[in-house]
Amino acid sequence: MLSLFDGWRRRFGRLIDALLRPLRRLGLLLPVEPDQWLDGRFEHQHRSVDYKLFVPGRGAGRPRPLLLMLHGCTQDPEDFATGTQMNRLAAELGFLVLYPTQTQKHNAGKCWNWFLPQHQQAGRGEPALLAALTQAVMREHGADPARVYVAGLSAGGSMADILGRVHPELFAAVGVHSGLPGGAADNLVSAMGAMKNGPGKSTANGPVFPMRPTIVFHGDADETVHPRNGEQVAADAVAGLLAGGEHPPAHEMRGRSEGGRAFTRWTYADTRGGIAVEHWLLHGTGHAWAGGSADGSFTDPAGPDASAEMLRFFLSHPRLR
Repeated sequence: MLSLFDGWRRRFGRLIDALLRPLRRLGLLLPVEPDQWLDGRFEHQHRSVDYKLFVPGRGAGRPRPLLLMLHGCTQDPEDFATGTQMNRLAAELGFLVLYPTQTQKHNAGKCWNWFLPQHQQAGRGEPALLAALTQAVMREHGADPARVYVAGLSAGGSMADILGRVHPELFAAVGVHSGLPGGAADNLVSAMGAMKNGPGKSTANGPVFPMRPTIVFHGDADETVHPRNGEQVAADAVAGLLAGGEHPPAHEMRGRSEGGRAFTRWTYADTRGGIAVEHWLLHGTGHAWAGGSADGSFTDPAGPDASAEMLRFFLSHPRLR
């Protein structure tokens, strides 16, 4: 019976596929294919980087949004994907998700080197490597160039903020979880100071970058990266997006996640009335990804779900051509 069924499936499956193919070409039917979890290696400027890539079955054959996810210190792509549960949400929304790997060869703690000047500029160091990797994956998998985003945790969040500042032509919006603002440090000593006490001075007093829409999450009980850093990431984004104009008043909302975690959320509208910056302060949360899975490191399952909120924010901010 099994062989007869298999024969029927092969024969009529080909027929059904042939009948549906014109609908797919016209964009009237989204193809459904298996999700993929791929390994890759990329080389740029005499440096290589390994990565994992989640390719959803949903939306195959169409340009899809792409999210660059940057893990925190001591983590790797497998751990980060498990903890954030980003792939599960990406499968539902048809997102490509790219997870590059930082190694102990380039940083003893497997941290992205956000605190060194050579890794804070376009065309050099890790920003150049990560931007080139993103562009290579875009070409290979047909990503939508108007919907390319970057997010990260801790050191990864700091590097995400840098990438949004120095590559606004590539990334449409930025997500920073428990990270520091670009320019908060220029060596290891100043990095430790900024992590403990917050930025020494407003990074907005430096060069004004053409900032991208930004969503920020930070726990007010974070003893690894002071929550003043999250405040500054949001303040810089507001200043950069509205350079030369009056800053809009923040809209404040207090809430509680399904898991019982209290939070305060501030939103800032742009000149057209759309939400350009969101700042979530998570009450009682330490250095952890909000709403993540306990199967990964540095997560707070009590929520709110930072991954879902980031994807919601990103999809509302395609890059204007």
